[in-house]
Amino acid sequence: MIGVATCQYVDILGRYGAYFTEMNPQLDLRTPDQITDPDQVEVMITFQPEDTAFARYPNLRAVFSVGAGTDAIERCPSLPSGLPVFRVQVPDQAAQMAGFAVFHALWHHRRMADYVRDQRDHQWKRRLTGFSPKQRRVGILGYGYMGRGIARALLALDYPVSAYARSVPETPEPGVTHYSTGSLDQFLAQSDILINVLPLTPDTKGLIDGAFLSKLPQGAALIHLGRGGQVNEDALIAALDSGHMSGASLDVFETEPLPKDHPLWSHPNVMITPHIASVPEPADVVRCICQQIQGLQAS
Repeated sequence: MIGVATCQYVDILGRYGAYFTEMNPQLDLRTPDQITDPDQVEVMITFQPEDTAFARYPNLRAVFSVGAGTDAIERCPSLPSGLPVFRVQVPDQAAQMAGFAVFHALWHHRRMADYVRDQRDHQWKRRLTGFSPKQRRVGILGYGYMGRGIARALLALDYPVSAYARSVPETPEPGVTHYSTGSLDQFLAQSDILINVLPLTPDTKGLIDGAFLSKLPQGAALIHLGRGGQVNEDALIAALDSGHMSGASLDVFETEPLPKDHPLWSHPNVMITPHIASVPEPADVVRCICQQIQGLQAS
């Protein structure tokens, strides 16, 4: 089987090539410039393809993302209609995301930014109320593979957890209060800490704007781990400056890398990380894709 590896920002062969050679030596994986006969290419492995990435390959059977997200692939103009798109899902990936989300939930709940500032100013200020997790309701916006992992981690720490998705799962998570289409406002109203892990779709692009944020409780915090383009960054800054929002942790942005002159960099109530909430190990990524390819070949 011949495959093509193409991505605007990741050297797929450099990062994953040796693992593909070890785990699936029958896969002849090449970069686009190494393809001499595009008709022979059966699969593409990518993450953020160029607009014309699919145009050369008329016999593609599937495309595989090297990450959990497939939104950049699915909005690629040259993606053939009906071509199967597979995402990476590995337990370690969800565990990383859950740990990252819990860290930031604790950061906002326990007001750790205040202690960082106190240390900088050599001030000893003990804050003696509000420590119980029962006092901070956490809402998870998006309840797929990542959302479930985050919910379970927070439940283990005794936080009240709710989750919003288009529909209530067939098997609800014990301890989670589930909300679905038609009850978004109710969900937001009881989310003292909101964790966003939604995929980027036409429905979620620009979703988290000023009106959306105003429906959160006074003093709420946002942990944004979904996709850039979902949060109106100017509206978020306004909500923080007004005091309606107490803080935000942002791992993804409309423009990445975040421009050096962007006001979010210097906002005192914002923590910024460079899109690293969950970075699966290369071997796990390749193992998952190889299993998916095996399933494709057996079908």
